[in-house]
Amino acid sequence: MKLIILDNYSQASEWAAKYIRNRIIQFNPGPDKYFTLGLPTGSTPLGCYKKLIEYYKNGDLSFKYVKTFNMDEYVGLPRDHPESYHSFMWNNFFKHIDIHPENTHILDGNAADLQAECDAFEEKIKAAGGIELFVGGIGPDGHIAFNEPGSSLVSRTRVKTLAMDTILANARFFDGDLAKVPTMALTVGVGTVMDAREVRVQGIHRPFIVGGGNIINKAKVPTETLHCSPSLEVTILPGVRCNLSAVTSQEAAGS
Repeated sequence: MKLIILDNYSQASEWAAKYIRNRIIQFNPGPDKYFTLGLPTGSTPLGCYKKLIEYYKNGDLSFKYVKTFNMDEYVGLPRDHPESYHSFMWNNFFKHIDIHPENTHILDGNAADLQAECDAFEEKIKAAGGIELFVGGIGPDGHIAFNEPGSSLVSRTRVKTLAMDTILANARFFDGDLAKVPTMALTVGVGTVMDAREVRVQGIHRPFIVGGGNIINKAKVPTETLHCSPSLEVTILPGVRCNLSAVTSQEAAGS
């Protein structure tokens, strides 16, 4: 496990985008060998997505042979709702790059059979050869996607009832009206994320994210389960508390 501490959000976003760009280029994807990328939504990855779009527009990167799998989606929101994760990904990333729509995979929160949709999503990941690189953001309590404290460490993609803290936090996206906030979501599981050949997570402006057993219960916070993954890289900003060995921004710049 590697921890990288960077000076600000812009630097962290550029670091993440460069890493993704370099991984795709080194993989050398083609029509018979797609690069599979797990992606998040939310405010944390926006800077990274903007930088990746810039790389594409400058001719430095192509997504023609990339397949993406998003972490989650609300249940019950129309696909074209401004707060759906379908809308988020298309408006903030996909429509600005050369990825083929059929190579983007986002859970359908309006499927007639939600569990069947989750099972099919897992099968699509397997059919694609698994996730090469899973990129995620970290919530204030250490959650990844909608895997909140108490989630099973071997969980797969499934239907989740959202915790009240999550509903309250998301109310700001729905005019502050709790009645408009979805109470359920489809999410990849902790096990789904850990199956990826490489995992990269970012914690931006969080009071705590990983480590510090006196702060969070290691057995209940999904982020803590990733400690055992040698392919995990965590990027945070100064002031985010962590008890892991760290690579500073100066050291990272030289790597």
